[in-house]
Amino acid sequence: MKKITIISLLLLALVYSACDTLDIENIYSYDANKVWNDEKLVNSYMANLYANVFDNWSSTLDQKTQQLTGIHFYQDRVTISNDEYKKWDYTIIRLINEAIQNTTNGELSQVKKDEFIAQALFLRAYVYFRMVIYHGGVPYITIPQDKDKDDLYVKRNTTKECFDYIIKDLDDAIAMLPEKISSSSSDYGKVDACFAQAFKAKVLLYKASPQFNPSNKWSNAYWPEAYVANKLAYDKLIANGSKLTEDYADMFLVEKGSEVIFAVINTYPNKVADWDYGVRPGSESRGNAWACPIWEFVQEFPMKDGKLYTDATSKYHKTYEEFLQTYWENRDPRFVKSVVWNGSIYEVSGKTGRRQYTSLGIAHETDDFGVNPNASVNSTNLNSYSGFFIRKASDLSLKQSEVQQYDVDFVLMRFAEVMLNYAETANETGKSDVAIDLLKHIRNRAGIEPGDDGLYGMNVSSREDIREAILAERNIEFCFEGHRFWDLRRLRMLDRLDNKTKHGVEAIAINADGTEMSIAEAKAKAINMELTEKDFNYSVLQIPFTGVKVTSVPESYYFFPIQQSVIDRNSNIEQNNNWGGTFNPTLE
Repeated sequence: MKKITIISLLLLALVYSACDTLDIENIYSYDANKVWNDEKLVNSYMANLYANVFDNWSSTLDQKTQQLTGIHFYQDRVTISNDEYKKWDYTIIRLINEAIQNTTNGELSQVKKDEFIAQALFLRAYVYFRMVIYHGGVPYITIPQDKDKDDLYVKRNTTKECFDYIIKDLDDAIAMLPEKISSSSSDYGKVDACFAQAFKAKVLLYKASPQFNPSNKWSNAYWPEAYVANKLAYDKLIANGSKLTEDYADMFLVEKGSEVIFAVINTYPNKVADWDYGVRPGSESRGNAWACPIWEFVQEFPMKDGKLYTDATSKYHKTYEEFLQTYWENRDPRFVKSVVWNGSIYEVSGKTGRRQYTSLGIAHETDDFGVNPNASVNSTNLNSYSGFFIRKASDLSLKQSEVQQYDVDFVLMRFAEVMLNYAETANETGKSDVAIDLLKHIRNRAGIEPGDDGLYGMNVSSREDIREAILAERNIEFCFEGHRFWDLRRLRMLDRLDNKTKHGVEAIAINADGTEMSIAEAKAKAINMELTEKDFNYSVLQIPFTGVKVTSVPESYYFFPIQQSVIDRNSNIEQNNNWGGTFNPTLE
């Protein structure tokens, strides 16, 4: 297996080195030690590690929550025997440990050794952190184990020990990593000290969180440590030029911006992602959209003054009935930049003035949503669509035939996350003024009106209010980026997903007097893009239209179980106590 891995890396190196010739007579029979003495080959090895460690775009990340269509958590979604929500990444850990050991013993210059070792230490910490937030403490292996010499029947380290080891790896990496890799550097896309510092701060935020401290959620001893780390990361990034992107819509589409802390690089044709393929309506993609925003989430976006439409103090206050018929008016600008709705301008494929329709009998059959009997046709999208699509991060310049060429960089961490992590730790350590100021900056960038009190519509009169304001801001700011479920889990608020029904919105074209427009007339007008969102009447439909109706997330999901097959292979591995075992995955 080791030989196959190295051969694969050598082949990868051939691609990276273009016309350069590697001094290897036969790539199927060679001295493997040459890998660790050749800078190009070690670079290729590290590129392979990066590709295996970091995620990329996925349009379905927030199906776990009330942002997108789909019932993700059905009964027994996670069990001890299945492989759902299991992270036991010891194959990649072995590859990382081999890189650290073999680079240390290799013949590269010390500068190059430090560069590669620092990256590998960060990757090791990153992978272990991912396992710990899934399962609690795991065996923290730091050397490539030899099946003939080492005891392979290792026990789980405690969760506290794992956090200590993760922080040590990160500190050792930070000491050797370059402070900040410029966006113009050929090394852009590699880990630098700024990202490592920000990630360390995130690790300590998790360590202090209610997930790991269930009986002392908000006043445990880890919050001050998390605050110090997050302030340090924030200050370090500011000093190195990080700041919020001026226009929220440019966050991803204008690559290498000032808000990017770390990005996974995509470049057509070598590496692409399926974001546009997954979020576009079917008529402008290669098939139906995989996930769509739901009506409940549409309501969670604030109005322009930063308050919900249900808030009687909002100058944009509406009744539910009024809001349903005008939900697109006077919204937080992030709504317009994140969501596509019936009748909205959606100039996809470079089609100037194009409007997106979802009305049954009017819209393309791969775009429609509804049950209008006068359409004389049945929608095939009632179990997966909602009447809304995702606009955020979509490259509208791509034509339908080019949708699978999407190569926008995936921003794994951005400055807004660092700011909100910092705000959370500030609030929980009595520094509410810091937290409120950071929230103001986020909302100001979004384009929300400051209001007479300068609070951008926020209720921040208590520690609990600020906590909720931060959580609400994360829900909107990071929508569709895959944060929401992990935020709720980290805060032990998964009960907010229990017994929730999801809905979509059907649009039916109407005349000026409110009567239903004939399908023939409506379709003719839609072809010419003459119907706006105001030319429709809206009603709510439950989704999925058939099948499972509600979501339920058990208490046991705050720590997922170790898969039974792992325990069967190593009897020294204890199961988590919330899954019938004896191991305590918390810090208590």
